[in-house]
Amino acid sequence: QVQLVESGGGLVQPGGSLRLSCAASGIILNRYAMGWYRQAPGKQRELVATITSGGSTNYVYSVKGRFTISKDNAKNTVYVQMNSLKPEDTAVYYCNATDIRMSYWGRGTQVTVAS
Repeated sequence: QVQLVESGGGLVQPGGSLRLSCAASGIILNRYAMGWYRQAPGKQRELVATITSGGSTNYVYSVKGRFTISKDNAKNTVYVQMNSLKPEDTAVYYCNATDIRMSYWGRGTQVTVAS
């Protein structure tokens, strides 16, 4: 019954912004560490940003200062605000929820940064 549904992807010009959302059902969000991953064509999936149940955040170096992960426990939703987007950010972005026993994945949303 656990489901993670990403939304907010699309086409944006370099330097532009997007906000992705991940709506969770079947779990209580404040019991999980949440993360955003991405996979670009021909490349391995990489961890982009995480937020713990307590609200601590971490980012891959390439997005520091540009991306911000946040969550709203009442809405059971996690977000990533992506600013100053670069063509290298083009990828399918996936939402992840992890606790001690289990890990869950969304199906992804496409982000394309191009002129």
